[in-house]
Amino acid sequence: MSTATDLRATAQAMVAAGILAADESVATATKRLNGVGVESTPDSRRAYREMLLTSPGLGRFVSGVILFDETLRQSTSDGTPFPELLAAEGMIPGIKVDTGAKPLAGHPGETVTEGLDDLRTRIEEYVGLGARFAKWRAVITICDGLPTRACISANAHALARYAALCQEGGLVPIVEPEVMMDGDHSLERCEEVTEETQRVVFNELADQGVDFAGMVLKPNMVISGKGAATQAGVVEVAEATLRCLRRTVPAEVPGVAFLSGGQSAEVATAHLNAINLGGPQPWELTFSYGRALQDPALAAWKGESANVEAGQEALLQRARANAAARRGAYTEDTATSGVE
Repeated sequence: MSTATDLRATAQAMVAAGILAADESVATATKRLNGVGVESTPDSRRAYREMLLTSPGLGRFVSGVILFDETLRQSTSDGTPFPELLAAEGMIPGIKVDTGAKPLAGHPGETVTEGLDDLRTRIEEYVGLGARFAKWRAVITICDGLPTRACISANAHALARYAALCQEGGLVPIVEPEVMMDGDHSLERCEEVTEETQRVVFNELADQGVDFAGMVLKPNMVISGKGAATQAGVVEVAEATLRCLRRTVPAEVPGVAFLSGGQSAEVATAHLNAINLGGPQPWELTFSYGRALQDPALAAWKGESANVEAGQEALLQRARANAAARRGAYTEDTATSGVE
């Protein structure tokens, strides 16, 4: 069983570089594969994940990979279990453990993430399969009258109970309270909601006895809603995001790994770079991107074995760019220059 010292060391190692989110559910993976003309089957999903995870040198830019239950149990074409493959390449295997956001009773338009009932048993199994960290995502929506305090409170409590169970069972918890960028809200409204959400989350984490030094925060950036008439600039996003973090995140947390949240690959990188140009912070400021890393790779691969190298190079370009951005050293030609 992992000790508190082990969990702290793993958490620090997770944010030493970036994190690849490859934990799409079967339904989400099917939608994305269908989008490039690939039929979604267990084998096609396995082949896609193998293309990503066997990218040569990926471990230079990615320190951890979040997997879905199906993927954690799958192997490469030569029979190597994916968790073993990642560990051999210096990447830490992780697992999504929530069972999805479901309607919150009495609060139309809001959700609460479920999956606590059998989580202790599943954590034990996942540790046996090689996982060393976990992820749980809460969804907070901004629109007229929302979010309610009840929604924020319910999701924060679930996140805290999940995190406590993970640390008890030997997994580092990634705590992901995502304030969605869907809507026409302003940057200022996003900052207000994100700050309130993160403050309530950390209060609940403290109440549940979660060790802040043995977890990773995966928040949204503070950003204008997709439908907002005025879109905040890159510097504005960075300044608002840092203000929010400084007001809410304890210094003991080893790292903040931002989600991309529907931003384009290039914009997510530009924002991360600007955030890291904001001066020294008590936490590592890195990325835990899904689509912002995968979309170019999926478009290049298209399910064709002849395109595996092209898909891998597309992934490595985005990983390389974001590795530079976490140092505040990203330029437009970073991704293709081959310079780390």
